Amino acid sequence: MIEPEPTFQLDFSNTEIAFSNKSDRVLKKTAWLFRLMNNPTLVDFGSKIGLIAIKLRLPFTDLMVRNTIFPQFCGGESLLDCQKTIDNLYESDILTVLDFGAEGKCDEEDLDAVMEETLRAVEMAASNNSVPVVSTKITGLVDKKILEKIQNNETLSEGEKRKYQHLQERLDEICEKAQELGISIFVDSEESWIQDPIDELVMQMSEKYNKERATIYNTYQLYLKSKLAHIKRDHERCQKHGIIFGCKMVRGAYMDKERNRAEEMGYPSPIQDDKKSTDDDFNSAIEYCVENYTTISSCCASHNMESNMLQAKLIHEKGIDHNHQHINFCQLYGMSDNITYNLANAGYNAAKYVVYGPIKDVIPYLIRRTQENASVTGDMSRELSLIESEVKRRGI
Repeated sequence: MIEPEPTFQLDFSNTEIAFSNKSDRVLKKTAWLFRLMNNPTLVDFGSKIGLIAIKLRLPFTDLMVRNTIFPQFCGGESLLDCQKTIDNLYESDILTVLDFGAEGKCDEEDLDAVMEETLRAVEMAASNNSVPVVSTKITGLVDKKILEKIQNNETLSEGEKRKYQHLQERLDEICEKAQELGISIFVDSEESWIQDPIDELVMQMSEKYNKERATIYNTYQLYLKSKLAHIKRDHERCQKHGIIFGCKMVRGAYMDKERNRAEEMGYPSPIQDDKKSTDDDFNSAIEYCVENYTTISSCCASHNMESNMLQAKLIHEKGIDHNHQHINFCQLYGMSDNITYNLANAGYNAAKYVVYGPIKDVIPYLIRRTQENASVTGDMSRELSLIESEVKRRGI
């Protein structure tokens, strides 16, 4: 007798699963924190004061951040601190993507330090079955002014050529270590005016290290009009070389900056004309990657419920193993637990991006997270609404 195929069952509104790892005390503290973040005026004021306090090294700042938003959105100040977070996530079958959160480095000593930290993260990942990926930013490994000159076809000085060579050496060392230890590297996307040389560098590393598995992944911001075409272009290039294409899909992180620069410099905005166009391209990218999952190893790195649901349904409908290593999901630690935990509970490859680093270095990252969760309409955010639902369900 042939057994009927199992029906598709996935519910992102299931808060019992979404917050199963949170005690009543932690859930109540989380609700309190998200209520504060849903006050746009308070967030705007706090963000400005926070940056000033960090610059002035005011003593109360570190303690205040450490006891509020830092544990919500970061795994710890060091790799060792992250182990508890990693283990806690894995209890719910959720994987970890480690991401050193320091930003804005430009001198060679600092750039070398970021590389060494990334190598340490790769080694730690290899010691954890639950940490398959380490994330890195190219602008953490080279001065971004050099990338901009390359994109503009400007001549580099001898010193700049040496610095770019150092970038290639740093990324090559990271990829070599990752390949050796069976870990993957996510290369973050950056501003469009420095992205072309990053794309080319990642493709060169892909040709060297993605022969048997996806060691290195590029990131595609699909709020840019060009990126769906770039995914197909880079996949075709990988196919010609007989290698696995590593593709991480995000919507994007620099929209206002991109539009303002385009207006100031008098060129057409590279950003999609509206949200629907972004959503359409993102979902088309998901469909393309799932359709070609034998030659593309992809990650849907999104907080959008519809896109995550689309990928999950496609996997199910095509009869692909839910935990196939080439099809992955990822959300930021501290956000969209309703997506991550329900995906993991249904057997999909679900992960959290766990940012870590000294508090003074991750403040810009934390400020972006609080601003994202601030409501512009005065309505409760999705995050807070779900947390409040679970508080009510538990009767606490």
